[in-house]
Amino acid sequence: MNISGMHCASCVAVIDQALNKAEGVTKASVNLSTAKGSVEFDEKKINVEEIIRIIESKGFKAEKPGEDVIANEEKRLEKSFLLSALFAFPIFFISMVLMWFHITLPYEHFILWALATPVQFIVGWQFYKGAYSSLKNGSANMDTLIAIGTSAAYFFSVYSILHAPEQGVYFETSAILITLVLLGKYLEAKAKGKTSGAIRNLLNLAPKTATVIEGKDESRVLIEEIKVGNILLVRPGEKIAVDGIITEGHTSIDESMITGESMPIEKKTGDNVIAGTVNSIGSIRFRATKIGEDTTLAKIIKLVEEAQTKKAPIQRFADRVSSFFVPAVIIIALITFIAWSLLEGIRFGLFTAISVLVIACPCALGLATPTAIMVGTGIGAKNGILIRGGDSLESAHMIRSVIFDKTGTITNGKPKVTDIKHIGKKTVSILGVSASLEQQSEHPIAKAILDEADRKNISRTKCTNFMAVPGQGIRGTVRGKNYRLGHFGSTSADKLADKSAIKESHEYIRSLEEEGKTTMILYEDRKKLGLLPVGIIAVADPIKDTSRESINTLKQMGIESYMITGDNEVTACAVARQVGIDKVYHRVMPEQKAEYVKQIQKKTGKVMMVGDGINDAPALAEADIGIAMGSGTDVAIETGDIVLIKSDLRDIPKAIRLSRLTVGKIKQNMFWALFYNILGIPIATGLLYPFTGWLLSPILAGTAMAFSSVSVVSNSLLLRKARL
Repeated sequence: MNISGMHCASCVAVIDQALNKAEGVTKASVNLSTAKGSVEFDEKKINVEEIIRIIESKGFKAEKPGEDVIANEEKRLEKSFLLSALFAFPIFFISMVLMWFHITLPYEHFILWALATPVQFIVGWQFYKGAYSSLKNGSANMDTLIAIGTSAAYFFSVYSILHAPEQGVYFETSAILITLVLLGKYLEAKAKGKTSGAIRNLLNLAPKTATVIEGKDESRVLIEEIKVGNILLVRPGEKIAVDGIITEGHTSIDESMITGESMPIEKKTGDNVIAGTVNSIGSIRFRATKIGEDTTLAKIIKLVEEAQTKKAPIQRFADRVSSFFVPAVIIIALITFIAWSLLEGIRFGLFTAISVLVIACPCALGLATPTAIMVGTGIGAKNGILIRGGDSLESAHMIRSVIFDKTGTITNGKPKVTDIKHIGKKTVSILGVSASLEQQSEHPIAKAILDEADRKNISRTKCTNFMAVPGQGIRGTVRGKNYRLGHFGSTSADKLADKSAIKESHEYIRSLEEEGKTTMILYEDRKKLGLLPVGIIAVADPIKDTSRESINTLKQMGIESYMITGDNEVTACAVARQVGIDKVYHRVMPEQKAEYVKQIQKKTGKVMMVGDGINDAPALAEADIGIAMGSGTDVAIETGDIVLIKSDLRDIPKAIRLSRLTVGKIKQNMFWALFYNILGIPIATGLLYPFTGWLLSPILAGTAMAFSSVSVVSNSLLLRKARL
C-alpha cells in the first residue's frame, strides 16, 4: 500500500512497530524510498481498512496501491518550496545582502517578522504536524528537530522585537532553514523518482488496447476487456497485449524489455508470446492464455515491487541507530544551549543549539539502504534477473559455492535420441516398442523417444499393464509381450535370460555414457527364463552453450561449483567434465538434494542452489539463495529467491556481481550518512570554537543536512552505470 508523510528512518520505525504489533499481522515492512508498505496478514483477524487506520493513527496517510506516491510527493514539495522561497528570498536579501552594505530599512525587524510568519506556520505546518504525531507515538523524528530548531529561532526573534531589541533577530535562520530543508526534500524526491524508474518502465510496456479477432471481424478493445481464449492480431511494430500462443503467422519478437535478450527471437505457430514485448516484422495471430495479473509482465512488476519493499538485513542497523539517535541529539542540543548560554549568552547558545538540531537529522541514514536496493533490483529486472527482496540481493555477495542441477539447468532440458542398437537378433523395433511403453510417461526422456518415433513416422501400439518403477525404469505389455525399459538387469535381483548378450554391450554402453548420454536397455520379460535384453537406446540432453562460460566465471570469482543429479555416475561425470565442474553428486533423488545442500553449507559456507524451481524446490528452499530458471513465459516466481528469466547461467555471476556492487553502495551511503553527523555535530556544538574559532551556522547546517540526503540518493543512482 502507499504511505505518505514519512520523512526519515524514525517514521519508518514507528509504522513498522505499530503494524507488527497488530493482531493478525504476520509480517510488515515499510520502505522510505518507495513510500510503500508490504503487509502480510490473516484476513480472519484484520482487514486492509483496519491496517490503514493503524497507519493513519500514527499521523501518516495510507491508501491502497494506485497512484504514484513519489510523483505526488514531488509535486507537493515543489509547491511548498516555491511558496517558501517566495518569502525567504526577501528575508535573505534584507538580512544578509543589505546588512553587508550596512543598509537598514525602516521597521526592518517587523518586515522580517511579517515575511517569516507564513513560512513558519503555513509552509512549515507540515513539520509541526509530523513532530506532534511523532511525540504522540512516544518517539522523535526529523520533523521534531526541524520544528524545535526553527521555532526556537522564530520565537526568540519575536521576544527580541517585543522585549529586547538589542539581542537581534533570527528570522532569516528559521525561514531560510525551512526553505533549504524543503529544497533538499524536493531534490531527494526527484532523485527517488529516478530510482523507481524500473517499475515505471515495466508499467509502460503494456499497451492500452489490442485487436481482437471474432470470425472475420476485427475490433479494437481495451486490454482489460481481453478474455482467455480470445484470438488477437498483432501487426509489425505493435506490442503484445497479453501472454499467449501463436496460432497463425511467423515473425521475430523483441523480448529485450522482459528478458534482457538483445536479439529478436524467431517465433512461429505454437510458440509462446509475452505481454509487453514488441512484434518486429510479420503479422501474427495468437490465442490469449494469461491475462491481467497472471501475465509474465504483471508477475515481474509485482515481484520487483515486493523486492523494493522488503528490507535488507543491513537496514536494521539504520533502524536501530535512528530509534535512539534523535532523542540523543535533542539532549545534546539542550546541553549545548545551556552551556553556551552560561558562557557566552543566550544568543550564542541558541545559535549553536539550532545548528546541532539541524545538522543531525538522520534522513540520509534512512535512505542509505533502500535507495541502493531499489536501483539494484531495477538493474536486475532490466537484465532479466528478478530478485525477490533486499535480503536476497544483500546475501548473494556472501555466496561461497553454487550447486547446479543438471537437467534443464546445465543442459537444455530437452533430451534427444542419439543412438539405437539391437542386442542379439533383430526381432523387434526398439524405437517402436520403447515409444509404445513411454506414451503414458511424462518424463523428459519419454518425450525424446516419442519425438524421435514421430520424426521417423514409427507408429505406436497400445500399452497395457503400464507401471513406472522408481530408480529402474518402466514396464508394460505391448502386442501381448511384456517389456521393460531402463536398467532392471543391473539394479535388481531379476535374472537375466542372456547374460552374455548384455556383457557384449557393456563396453558400448559405457562409451555412450562417457559421452554424457543416458542409456536404457529394452528387455523382453520372459517369466520363466527371466529378462532378455533386446536393444539399447541412448538419449542425450545437449549442454547449454553458456554453461561452461558461467562456471569458469564463477571460478575466477573464487566461487566453487557443484553438480547434483539423479543420473548415473558416468553420465554425470561426463557432463561435469565438459562444463568444468570437479565436484559431482550422482544418483541423488529429489528429496535427498536438500541434505546435500546442508552438507555443502557446513563445508564451504553460504550456498546458492540453481534448479528448475519445481523438482528442486526443497533444495532451493534449503540453500541460502535459491535460483530458479525461468522459461520467459512461465517464470517460477514463487520458487527461488532469484529468478533468471532467460535461463542463462551467465546471469548467475551477474547476480552475484550486482549484489557486491549494491552492498558496496550501501556501505558507502552508510559511511557518508554517518560521516556528516559525526563530523558536523561536534562543530555545531562549538567544541572547536575555543581552539579554532570554528562555528557552524544553522543555515550552513541546513544546507549540509539537505544535501547529505541528495548525495546518498545520487550515489545510489551511480549504480545504473555499472556493468554486470
